[in-house]
Parts: sequence; C-alpha cells; structure tokens
Amino acid sequence: MNHRLPARVAFFIAVMLLLYQILVLLLLLVFLGIVLRNLIDLPTMPEHSSDTGTFVSVLVPARNEALNIERCVRSLLRQDYGAFELLVLDDGSTDATPELLHALARESGGRLRILTGESLPDGWHGKTWACHQLGCQAKGELLLFTDADTMHEPDSLRRAVGALQASDADMLSMTPYQELGSFLEKLVVPMVYFILMCYLPLRLVRTSRNPAFSFANGQFILFRKAMYERINGHAAVKGNIVEDVWLCMAVKKAGGIVVAYNGTDTVSCRMYRNRREVWDGFSKNLFAGLGYNTVALFAMIVMTMLLYIAPYAFFFHALMVAELNMSHFWLPLAQIAVALVTRFIIAFAFRQPLPVVLLHLFSEMVLLAIACNSFYSIKFGKGSQWKGRSYNFS
Repeated sequence: MNHRLPARVAFFIAVMLLLYQILVLLLLLVFLGIVLRNLIDLPTMPEHSSDTGTFVSVLVPARNEALNIERCVRSLLRQDYGAFELLVLDDGSTDATPELLHALARESGGRLRILTGESLPDGWHGKTWACHQLGCQAKGELLLFTDADTMHEPDSLRRAVGALQASDADMLSMTPYQELGSFLEKLVVPMVYFILMCYLPLRLVRTSRNPAFSFANGQFILFRKAMYERINGHAAVKGNIVEDVWLCMAVKKAGGIVVAYNGTDTVSCRMYRNRREVWDGFSKNLFAGLGYNTVALFAMIVMTMLLYIAPYAFFFHALMVAELNMSHFWLPLAQIAVALVTRFIIAFAFRQPLPVVLLHLFSEMVLLAIACNSFYSIKFGKGSQWKGRSYNFS
C-alpha cells in the first residue's frame, strides 16, 4: 500500500513549512532590531550631578534578609549624596534581621531609622504593605525604594537624583547588575533582561502615554513624592505581585514621565541564592506579571516553543536524517544563530556570563516549566509561596 502524499499536497506542505521558517526568522530579526534600539534608549546614568541638596528618603523593606541586610545598609550609608535619610522596615522577620538592623543603627550615629512593620492586612502583598508603611513615614521630597538584597556604589544615589532632575521625570528605575551564584540562577535570571530587551521598545516607556509600554524594576525606583502621593502610592498596587510595573502604569495614567537607565555600574543585586528560591520566585512573578491572563500565558508558551525551541528540533532532526535542505536545516540554523547573537549582545550589555548564552535552549525550557508551575500553583494549588506567605490575587 502506497502511503506517499499526493504531489500537490506534499508541495503545499513544503511551501507552508518554508514560509513558516522564514516568518520565524523575520520575527527573530525584528526582536534583534528592538534590542539594538533599546541599547541606545537605555543609557547609563550621568556621572555628575549638580543637585546634592534635594532631600531624599531611602526606603528599604526587609523580611528575613539576614544574608543581605548588612551589605545593603552599609552601602547606603556610604552614599556621597548630602541630604538623605535611611529608613528600613522589618516586616515580621523570623531570622536575625532585627538584631542586625539594631546593631547597624547603633553604628550609624542616628542616620539609620528602623521601623517595625504592622500585621499584613487582607488584600495586600507583603512588599507593597511594607513599602506603603515606609512611604507614610518618609520626609523626603524624593523617595527611593530599594530592595534589601541590593548593594549600592557610593555615587548611585547622587547619579540617580541627577538623572531624575535632568530628565524632568516623575519616576526613575534602572536595570541593576544581577549577581549570579548557582547554576540555575545563571540559567534563568538573565532571561529577565532578555525578555525586557526583546519585547519592550524602551523608548515608548518615556514617550508614549500608553500604560502598556511600562517598565520598572522594584530593586531601585526613585519617585518624586508629589507623584507618589498623586497615584496613592503603593496602595494603588496593593494586590499586585509585580508591583513595580503596575506602579509605572499608574504614573503614566496620571500623566507622569517615567525614565529608565542601565544601572549595572551603580547597583547590584543577588535576587535569589539557590535553586528553590529561583523556582519559587519566578513562579510567583511570571503568571502575575501577565495579569493572571491565561490566554497571554499560553500565547507566551507557544511563542517560546516556536521561536526558541522548535528550531533546535528541526536542526537536529535534519542532521539525524541527513536532510540538509532550506526548511529543515539552513533556516533553523539561521534562527538559532540570530537568537544566540541576541543573547550575546544582551549578556555583554548587562555583564552576564557569556558561556551560559550557549545554553539558551535550556534557559527557555526551564522558563516554560516555571510558567506551567506558576499557572498551576495559582489555578489549582495553594497560590504563590514566598517567605512564609501565600498569595493568590488572581
């Protein structure tokens, strides 16, 4: 019995496959173009600032940060900016964070003020509640919210204030240098900047009023207090796990200006310290970052499979069966090359380890697994788990 497809059907399938492979390559080239443009639109912060007198409140929420808090606070106390206060809120820590903070306060000569967090109300995410309390106590004309797992160069505050004032913006955020320890950190954490640089035209964050074009990194956000109060502060995003992007949206909806900078030379951050934290942290944020939109999540999964995983399947299958034609071998090879070039450019720009770029396929596969776990934990599990708390705001 002859199982061969009719010639017309086989020809049609071959043409459609060729068109599909060309479309994938074109999309990858478009994303590469967005990355190259974004490198221009994400400058480093200016080196010099004439403004050292505007009073700034530096605000740090801390929950179980015994491994990070000393490094963070000491780096903030070393700032070469003249007029600032430093407030750290202990958000119900059960480790040595409170003791370490009180020791730091004694050393600081009164420059560090410690707040004790109140119980988490219903409907609030832990970080937004902690930041809300800090914002209520802040005296500054400018408010800097920064995470307890960050470390700041002595000029980071001065340069950030200078950039905010020079740009006449209401909100400033940046992309800190991400410190990477474990193998899974190196595999997954750089994907944050890969997604940002490929899919979001950063120029539109500032120039477009559309809140869909929003970027902020909660590791470092500098506000004008007047704008922060106009949007009702963190109360406006109290139930948003990815509160930083939603704050940016709120500012844009209120008519404010948002600017973004490459801050890898001024601030560094160790987001996660082991495989469990990477898995839980990204699972907490991924589905929430899409607004708990199931269609958007599955669209992201399908796009990732078509753009970054399927080319490897075509390529290796072509090698195995020695079918080195355009549709099965050469176009998939070109797709893989464009994706890797894009990763190399981003890795170089953000000082990420270059050898890990060659494992991009596995980074995408782990990201898909995290996406599925994020969806499952929200829809069918106990919700997002983080630092002893469970969240489900879907």
